[in-house]
Amino acid sequence: MQAIQLKNESLVEIATFLVRRWSERDNIIIEISDKVETKTRLNENKVILTPLEKRIGDEFQKYRQFRTALWYEAMRIKYCKKILSNDHAFGFILNTMETQRVEELGRQIWRGMDEEIIFNHTFMLISRPQLNTVYGKARIVEAFYQYFMFGAIKGEIQSSNFEKIKKATTFAKKNVKEAINENHDTDWLEKRVTEIIKILEIDSLLTIPISLPFMKAGMPLSEEEILKILKIISKNKEGDYGSVDSSAIFRGDDVYDEYKVLLAEYKKTENKGLIPEAVGIQTPSTKNIDETTIYDMSLINGLKMKFKEWRSGWKEQHLKSGDEFDEENYIDGNEPFFIDIKKSIKTKIVILLDHSSSIASDAIEYKKATLALCEVLSFLKVKFAVYAFSTQNRSMVCWSIKQENVKWNHITAKRLAQIVANGSTPLAEIYDKMFPVLQSKRPNIFLTLTDGEPSDPDAVRNMTKLLKGLGISMVAIGLGSNTVRAVTIANNLRHLGYEKTMSVSRLKDIPSKVIRILDV
Repeated sequence: MQAIQLKNESLVEIATFLVRRWSERDNIIIEISDKVETKTRLNENKVILTPLEKRIGDEFQKYRQFRTALWYEAMRIKYCKKILSNDHAFGFILNTMETQRVEELGRQIWRGMDEEIIFNHTFMLISRPQLNTVYGKARIVEAFYQYFMFGAIKGEIQSSNFEKIKKATTFAKKNVKEAINENHDTDWLEKRVTEIIKILEIDSLLTIPISLPFMKAGMPLSEEEILKILKIISKNKEGDYGSVDSSAIFRGDDVYDEYKVLLAEYKKTENKGLIPEAVGIQTPSTKNIDETTIYDMSLINGLKMKFKEWRSGWKEQHLKSGDEFDEENYIDGNEPFFIDIKKSIKTKIVILLDHSSSIASDAIEYKKATLALCEVLSFLKVKFAVYAFSTQNRSMVCWSIKQENVKWNHITAKRLAQIVANGSTPLAEIYDKMFPVLQSKRPNIFLTLTDGEPSDPDAVRNMTKLLKGLGISMVAIGLGSNTVRAVTIANNLRHLGYEKTMSVSRLKDIPSKVIRILDV
């Protein structure tokens, strides 16, 4: 299969979408880290995933493992009341039983995951250590895990210990089955762990070493090697999954179609031409950020309804005379005749957001309004780019939130969510930093949203003139705490050479103001 490499940012996007869909929780955030094993922190609404490069197999096989590991974590979010640490035997055994419980519960909803689960089990077994490399009583726990999960063990173990493992596995499976049939939760299963500990004759606080793959990450496996293990897994799982086609599971055709779509999207959104980073514009990281806090769905949906006629491409315009008469409009005292006008939005717009310290107190509402604007622009299929500026570590930073050729999505929303309002308003410096990008992209409109006066008005005036010389329409919206303050800021901005200035005292009015300046 084609060797395809996806960057972590692309993976965060698809993983965020999938985990929220599978778990039915819209506030789950994704982190990709090579520092810890894949885990879910329920109290933080966070899933941490091992990156692709740390997994074994080819690129597509790594993606399949990544995807299925994500599904398991989504099922844990959906069905587990708690997730204990794997560092000690008690938590390790409970989590192992919970893995099988959530797998079965998840399969009842997501039958299409069966082949991926078997494929993933194959690589999980491949990644487990040989028993002779695990020392002390931890070897018994590792053997229990392998036998319970896969119906097979890697290596040999004393026959007396193997009898304990078989007995513990039978007991554990019986209790998992009962938990599923009787709708028992994590707490019920947790009470059965002590009995398994007794059967295995181990200490509940026994330290469990982190299981590292015996093969190096990225090392390819032959089809023959994978199929051999896959057939073992399939045979042992036959009671639960029925007869399966090992070759079809190996190919993973359905997931490969999804993988190709991801690749196509990734290629579409790759930076072309001038890269912002090359001229000193930074892209925020997208880790540990819950972007759902700045989604105001009532505002977004209201705006989409308000401007839906723009998306359809037609608008009804009322006149004093014409061929078609609107009786209701006549009764209401409005122009009684109407015609349909074709509408189109061909304008390219770049938006610059002021994130100086003066907006800190209203930062969330400001971000909500900005995000709603971006959602509507995306809905209307307008070509737009979004930048912001703030001060970080005493240095002014221009942030790239969304470039023109990148779609608006959860990743770009995460970028917006994490910018901290801080510092002054060095507009001239920002314009200078953005000049190469603006010169390259040549937007129709460059819109600045600001709530303060720039640090150097003369320098701003010169930069405004320079940008207008590129054929860019310079527009500014003054943000004020009240109408008087907003109008004052807008009037001050007018003296800086902007072709058009507007004022906003209510942050929720930002999207409508911006959309109305587009060339329709």
